[in-house]
Parts: sequence; structure tokens; C-alpha cells
Amino acid sequence: MAIKKTDIIGTKIICEVESSNLKKTEYDLDTKKLVVEFKNGMSYEYEEVPHNIFTQFRLSDSQGKFFNTQISKTYKYKKLNN
Repeated sequence: MAIKKTDIIGTKIICEVESSNLKKTEYDLDTKKLVVEFKNGMSYEYEEVPHNIFTQFRLSDSQGKFFNTQISKTYKYKKLNN
């Protein structure tokens, strides 16, 4: 597992990720939105990500691989202004 740190603030689960591409994730339990910050500084918001998918992401051996295969091309997303 490559989660370096997890903080829970209200309904948000914020994880610092040790990955070649990912830096940080923020998941909101109420809205089911997942914000992913990449090492290149870009951030994207993914909509309607089920909690069980986020849990599988957190527990996977490779968060980057799980993100690429199970989240990035599956859920509607938008680029956030940084």
C-alpha cells in the first residue's frame, strides 16, 4: 500500500499517495466526488465515485494502477483550475 498519510475532515477523506503519477486524493463521502492531484500539478474532479471503489483504491497494492484501470476512464470528470 502506498498511502503515506490519511486525514479525515468532516465528510472528506484526504490521502497523500506515494505514486509515480499521483500526489494526493480527496474523497467526499456525501457528494461521492473524488479530487485527484497529480505530481505535475494538475487536479481533476471525478463524479459519482462509489465509496467501495474509493476504498478499493486506498487498499490496492498500486494506487496509480488502480486509478488508471478503474477510475480515470470510468467516471465523468472535469479539470479544476489550480
